[in-house]
Amino acid sequence: MKTSRELAIQCFKDEAAAVMGLIPQLGESFDEAVRLMYECKGKVIVTGVGKSGHIGAKIAATLSSTGTPSFFINPLDVFHGDLGVMTSDDVVLAISNSGQTDELLRFIPMVLHMEIPIIGMSGNPESLLAKYSTCHLNVSVEKEACPLNLAPTSSTMAQLAMGDALAVALIEKRNFQPRDFAQFHPGGELGKRLLTTAQDVMRSDDMPILPPEMHLGEAIILVSKGKLGLGIAEVDGKIVGLITDGDIRRAMEKWQAEFFDRTVSDIMTRTPKTVKPETKITEIQRIMNKYKVHSVLVTDNDNRLLGVVDHYSCMI
Repeated sequence: MKTSRELAIQCFKDEAAAVMGLIPQLGESFDEAVRLMYECKGKVIVTGVGKSGHIGAKIAATLSSTGTPSFFINPLDVFHGDLGVMTSDDVVLAISNSGQTDELLRFIPMVLHMEIPIIGMSGNPESLLAKYSTCHLNVSVEKEACPLNLAPTSSTMAQLAMGDALAVALIEKRNFQPRDFAQFHPGGELGKRLLTTAQDVMRSDDMPILPPEMHLGEAIILVSKGKLGLGIAEVDGKIVGLITDGDIRRAMEKWQAEFFDRTVSDIMTRTPKTVKPETKITEIQRIMNKYKVHSVLVTDNDNRLLGVVDHYSCMI
């Protein structure tokens, strides 16, 4: 039986071999992926399920900290309202070892409908993910480092290495310098977050304001035009509720043919999360994480709307 150290050495060798095995698999699709991410006018949205999702979150963090605005989204959350955070200016990086993950594949048609480019990353170039991707990055490995060849080990290492390779290529392409890196890290970025307030980053123009009695068919249009994934219900200039695109979707599922007879007041949240203009970004992020919301309303002392701070506004 091998000792623990011998097993560790074998693991290192297997994972190193998996990463080196990516070199002959690298082709023009990598150049295309870098181009799509470099020319992206919106955000790079990284998605994946399970272990691939954990890797995706790290890749998104690396991209964001090196000059490519990016964030991770779980494809399961898309079915509960998160689709509203995506725009046609974005690029999706979808990660799946098999390329056949059901939850991820259910997400793909929505992305295609919005005409958002998809960079697929999988270990199966014949998979459905590869088929429907704008370009596909092959990260196949001969075997996992796991002695049972079951637990994702070499495969996730290959995904991580490919993600780092994309980030490195983009760093060079953007001429990203040490002074730029410092702005995204303590004490540059962290210090900035501690000082930045809601009024510094909030969106205050073209707010999607809705009267509570407005029918939901009309509300959909205003919510879509607002590009915030939400609509704010007001009476006499004061906030009385909030609806999200997730609320609208659930209402359509619930009422079906009766949906267009319903009004904003039927589905609105009557106690939306609000903050004052002087609230720090760090506190807003804490509120978003605690209550699982993507936006907060900025109000004055009379509960009048001043602006909206969403998840992206906090990515300063």
